[in-house]
This record gives sequence, structure tokens and C-alpha cells, in this order.
Amino acid sequence: MQHRRTTVWTVGHSTHPYEGLIELLRAAQITAIADVRSAPFSRHFPQFNKEPLQAELRSDGIAYSFLGKELGGRPSGREYYEDGVASYERMAEARTFKAGLRRVVDGAQKYRIALMCSERDPLDCHRCLLVGRALSLQGVTMKHILSDGTIMDQKAIEERLLKSEGQHGGDLFLSPDDLLAEAYRKRARRVAYSDQSNSLPENGATR
Repeated sequence: MQHRRTTVWTVGHSTHPYEGLIELLRAAQITAIADVRSAPFSRHFPQFNKEPLQAELRSDGIAYSFLGKELGGRPSGREYYEDGVASYERMAEARTFKAGLRRVVDGAQKYRIALMCSERDPLDCHRCLLVGRALSLQGVTMKHILSDGTIMDQKAIEERLLKSEGQHGGDLFLSPDDLLAEAYRKRARRVAYSDQSNSLPENGATR
């Protein structure tokens, strides 16, 4: 299903104080946060732990919902790993992931939603490479709030992605869509969650 009249934002809390995050959200007129961290806690930045963050956002008139189980970047099932690295392509096919996308799209009919994770740069985060891409493929307009308040849409992010992965010059044997898919794949292999306990084949044999 295409959702061409739907817009969703993303933001990374990074090392901002809470006031820095709320400033970014207000500038973009965000009215709801969908927290897509698998573990909604930060040892170094406790202001972004789930409970205090939810309370602060509520006091500032911003709704909060935790979607880390559906849309988090650290899957628990071994079937979502490839050589110990989380596979965004496999995760995107999971029923729970698709259910999470539906919750975001439904919520975006009522709120200006920002998907929040921790990384500063969207290209280093599954909120862009996995969730943002999946929503964009459904026709959702994705807008990524950068740490300086600049907003980039998914197309602009993909231009950066192609350049960063050496795919921008094109390839005689690959279509533009294939080039982009390969760029996503290469980037994800570098930045996705790694868990070597999930690196063995499912039959338990060593390699």
C-alpha cells in the first residue's frame, strides 16, 4: 500500500542535552516520538532513558511511544543475522517489523511523528537504512532531522549514500535501483548491530 500523503521524520538524540533535542523537535513541529531503540536506555546520557524522557516529553506536550520491539535494530532471532551481523533485508520481512510500520503510518495520520534513535548521522543508523527505507518504499515522505537542525529527505540521504559507498558513478551492468540497493547493503553491513553469538549456521556447525 502506498502512503504518498504521509510524512514521517527521524532524529538522533546523540550527545545533546534534553533541551537540545526538544529544540530540534520544536523547530520541526514534532508532536510525537516513536522510540526505535532496541534498548531505550543510555548509560552516558541518562536524560534519554525511557521513563525520564517520556515524562519530559509529556511535560512539553509531545507524545511518546516505544517501538523498539517492532522496529529496533537489534533482533533477537538468529534467523535475522548473517555472519553475526543483523541483516536489514531479513528484518524488513518480519511480521513484527511490518506491524510496527503500520503503527507508524497510522500514527502519522494524527501526529507529526519523529522516529528517534541514538546515532547522530542517519546514515549510521537503522532508523534511516532500515525503517526509513521501508517506509519510503511504501510512498511515505521521509525527513531526517540532522544535529544542526537541517532537514534532509530520503532522496538526498540516498545521494549521500551512493557517494559514500562508491556507487554514484553508475555501473554498466546494474540498474539505478540495483546500485542503490547495493549501497544500502554495503552500508548496513558496516553499521548494523553485530552479535557474533549469532554467527554460526542454524544447524550449529562451525565454519
